[in-house]
Amino acid sequence: MQIIENVHTTDQTFPHVVLTVGSFDGVHLGHQRIIEQVIQRAIELEGTPALLTMCPHPREFFSPDNLPNLLSSFDKKMALLEEAGIEVVFIMPFNAETAVIDPEVFIKDILCDRCHIRSLIVGHDCRFGNNAQGNFTLLESMAPQLGYEVHEIAPVLIDTERVSSTLIRERILAGDLPAAQKLLGRPYSISGKVTHGRGIGKTIGFPTANIHPYHTAIPAQGVYIAESIIHGKRYPSAVNIGIAPTIRNEDYTIESHILDFSDDIHGAEIEVFFHQRLRTEQKFPDKDALIHQISTDVESVRAFFA
Repeated sequence: MQIIENVHTTDQTFPHVVLTVGSFDGVHLGHQRIIEQVIQRAIELEGTPALLTMCPHPREFFSPDNLPNLLSSFDKKMALLEEAGIEVVFIMPFNAETAVIDPEVFIKDILCDRCHIRSLIVGHDCRFGNNAQGNFTLLESMAPQLGYEVHEIAPVLIDTERVSSTLIRERILAGDLPAAQKLLGRPYSISGKVTHGRGIGKTIGFPTANIHPYHTAIPAQGVYIAESIIHGKRYPSAVNIGIAPTIRNEDYTIESHILDFSDDIHGAEIEVFFHQRLRTEQKFPDKDALIHQISTDVESVRAFFA
């Protein structure tokens, strides 16, 4: 997959570009439906399946002090898009100028003159340009004069609910990971780097990898059945999210106890896939009670993967 880092300045052209536009945070089932249509149309036109997205996320630009609970880091999103079959990603740097771009200018200067679209496929809630004034009606009205076709894709419904990044965030923040998985089409994961923790887990027989995540949608406090990906290998894991009240750790942490694993991985990249929450975080009367409960949690993880 080729990434065009700044759509404003690119002179690269691709044959018969079939494009979709959006943030695509999480690349959930609704996004996947749109991408499937992009790829199908590209096959029909013998063209290039492509996508235009903004970086940073518009909500990061408008609320830098109140960052959104993103579902995927930039690198994770790119990996998911490539896996889905997108061949070219145009990046539109989102800044003060981009935020107020006239919708008609966006269509002509960006979509047509820079991306050279032959076909445009958008979701039902597509909005763009200054004050989100641009929409499918405008895209449709300008298509004949600018020489592109445009198609609108209906929302994906699961159990009568419309699949959206907002709904998935709600499920994740509530700790309902099976529901999030149903909407994403895969288990939800966070990526990050293993950092030095307080080392208390090791002293009680359950060493953990302390994770600094690259994006912000963190599941609710509690203990989770999960898998940790280290150096390309998957390991069953019991993951605790919270403040570890029994040992009075006041910092909010994400700690993965990787079963049957003892390598030193400080500084390593890690991805944790969440399957379900075993329990909420609890304060136990003493360390012995904590150790007993962790042992029970670990056996639950083993049983899940067995």
